[in-house]
Order: sequence, then C-alpha cells, then structure tokens
Amino acid sequence: MFGIGMPELLLILALALIVIGPKKLPDIAKALGRGMGEFKKATDELKNTIHEESRQAETREKLLKEGKIQPPPDDSDAPPSNPYVEGVTGDSNSEPAPQEEPPQPKPEDRSNG
Repeated sequence: MFGIGMPELLLILALALIVIGPKKLPDIAKALGRGMGEFKKATDELKNTIHEESRQAETREKLLKEGKIQPPPDDSDAPPSNPYVEGVTGDSNSEPAPQEEPPQPKPEDRSNG
C-alpha cells in the first residue's frame, strides 16, 4: 500500500488526530473512504471497457482473416460526415441546407417637411 509501513501509518494517524481533531476525523475518514471506493469503481469500469474493446478488435481481426466478414468499404475520397451540423454529409452529391436570408431593413421615409 504505497510503501507505507505500520510505524509511518500510526504517525500519520496521530498527526491527523492532532490537526483535524477527534470530532471531525471520522467524517473525513468516511469521505476519504467513499472517494477511494468511487475511484476504484471508475478505474475498474475503464479497465473493463478497454478489455472489451481489445477483445472485440481481436475477434474482428480473426473473422477478417478467416474470411467470415468483409472489411468496410474505403471512403477515403469522401469528406467526413458530421451528424451535428445540418446539411453536412459525407457524400459530395448532397446539397447544402438552405440558408435563411436576414430580414432587410425597411427604407426610412426621409422626407423633411
């Protein structure tokens, strides 16, 4: 555990008891424990996600080698599509979205008189 032995741990706990006080120490320890638990949970989820993605990539490569699936078509000539921008797609045959023209200012009556 971080290379901290029992004497160092006791020294840290004694200093924490002196600095923080006996009333707040249990609350701080509880919060620290919860934080460490959440950190461990998030780390485990990240590890599982990475493991699952690498397993899927290995399976995909294996199936490609065996000829059971075909690789996706190469669209390197087409610009990348952006689903978040209206009218922007990956194919060059699509027309851009129509643009609304801003309202024209009304001509003011300049007759003085």
